[in-house]
Amino acid sequence: MSVDTKILQNEVVRRRTFAIISHPDAGKTTLTEKLLLYGGAIHLAGAVKAKKASRHATSDWMEIEKERGISITSSVLQFDYQQFRINLLDTPGHQDFSEDTYRTLSAADSAVMLIDNAKGVETQTKKLFEVCRLRDLPIFTFINKLDREGRDPLELMSEVEQLLGIQCVPMTWPIGMGQSFRGVYDRENKLIHLFKAAFHGQKKLMTQTISLEDAETATLLGDHAMSTLRHDLELLEMAGTPFSKDAFLKSTVTPVYFGSALTNFGVEPFLQSFIELAPPPAAYSSDGQTVAPESDQFSAFVFKIQANMDPAHRDRVAFMRICSGHFERQMEVKHVRLNKTIRLSKPLQLMAQERQLIDEAYAGDVIGLFDTGQLRIGDTLCTGNPLHFSEVPHFSPEFFAKVRIRDPLKRKQLKKGLDQLSEEGAIQVFYQWGMGEMDPIVGAVGVLQFEVLQYRIENEYGAKITLERLPYDLARWVQGDFDAKKFSQRERSLCIVDRDEKPMVLFKGDWSLRHAMNDFPQLKFLLTAS
Repeated sequence: MSVDTKILQNEVVRRRTFAIISHPDAGKTTLTEKLLLYGGAIHLAGAVKAKKASRHATSDWMEIEKERGISITSSVLQFDYQQFRINLLDTPGHQDFSEDTYRTLSAADSAVMLIDNAKGVETQTKKLFEVCRLRDLPIFTFINKLDREGRDPLELMSEVEQLLGIQCVPMTWPIGMGQSFRGVYDRENKLIHLFKAAFHGQKKLMTQTISLEDAETATLLGDHAMSTLRHDLELLEMAGTPFSKDAFLKSTVTPVYFGSALTNFGVEPFLQSFIELAPPPAAYSSDGQTVAPESDQFSAFVFKIQANMDPAHRDRVAFMRICSGHFERQMEVKHVRLNKTIRLSKPLQLMAQERQLIDEAYAGDVIGLFDTGQLRIGDTLCTGNPLHFSEVPHFSPEFFAKVRIRDPLKRKQLKKGLDQLSEEGAIQVFYQWGMGEMDPIVGAVGVLQFEVLQYRIENEYGAKITLERLPYDLARWVQGDFDAKKFSQRERSLCIVDRDEKPMVLFKGDWSLRHAMNDFPQLKFLLTAS
């Protein structure tokens, strides 16, 4: 049953779907938790590697994440704030899991770039910023850890502008840092938010606000902090770039906020500004045609698959971004890749590992679907005429290892585990040419993925394995008249097939690849599967 057009438009316009990007240890998981806290989704925040509390971060649901204190999976976190429905896509910060982050960004309408006050723009931040730029995502910047000593804020903004090529407009301004941190000045509302740490950051922080012109301001801040603040504000007014929402939506300007996610300071003013500035769901493109979010036609694509979120039931959940229209439980949709009709009977709203069945959702929402194995990353689901959304990014692995099983009787469990984890996109599975499924080879973008693979195969599928690292660092799909037997005689390469039995070759470095291209000019060596 189609929903009223007016209701559809109203629901779409109140959606906000975004992801947080950062270098590892910039405080991404902590900021995620605090946004949930102020959004009312949780009432007590956990801290990563908490010393004062025994809680773990809500978004880190996998046991290995809790043990290591890092995020290695993407989580979907949904909550209401004022009249808005927020879909927060929490992504892995560790660079070894950047492929998962890249895929998640394909489902976001905006991004929050988190920067460490002491370290500035770091390697992973630059990489993820470029992905956001490819999609023209509007970007907010939150400079974190003001409760610690760090670099001059003007210097940090200059670095962002020079390295990332985007103009910075400070919406708030810090008053001191570290031991001398007094708070931030809200430039739009012309109010000072006074800093006070409390509750180890686990509960909402009630901040005191005063005007710059109040008689008691100088007493509360101190003469030096007051003088420095007035000087900084005058400099920003004279030399700074004025904020333009149009420029922000075109990704040429980033609004900058300062705060401390650990102590909750600056989080609430940021969240309030975010919902006012962040764009509603954007249109997607299908075969050159624009699909508007308020269209009557339902459409969505799968950007992530996660197995075993509930270890007791060994389930498998596909994460789906709704691109247009209205979703209803039990609706029938077209699975475009398989050219078949399927019923979506168990849609889920997720809060990390927790989930509840929902009856409806709208464009901009991210929901989970119980999957029996027929969905893949990048699949399009729709009603009406078939749509084909742009392919979700897929990376060629750079690290390889041979999987050896310790107990041959557990080979069936190993195969099931490798199949499911490869469909998640956690790793890629290959087999040596002519060897069948004996001793599979796994490929990863980062080496930590191997550690997670071994942990999950043993704990989720009950098969103990060892990983034997292979001396290859390049993988290419082969197109053309390929004689694998002849090619396999080469010393610096290995012939394999992927899960779809497409031929590939692993190479020991660029020199080996160039040599093969010269020796076999009739072949094409491709970075992605054609």
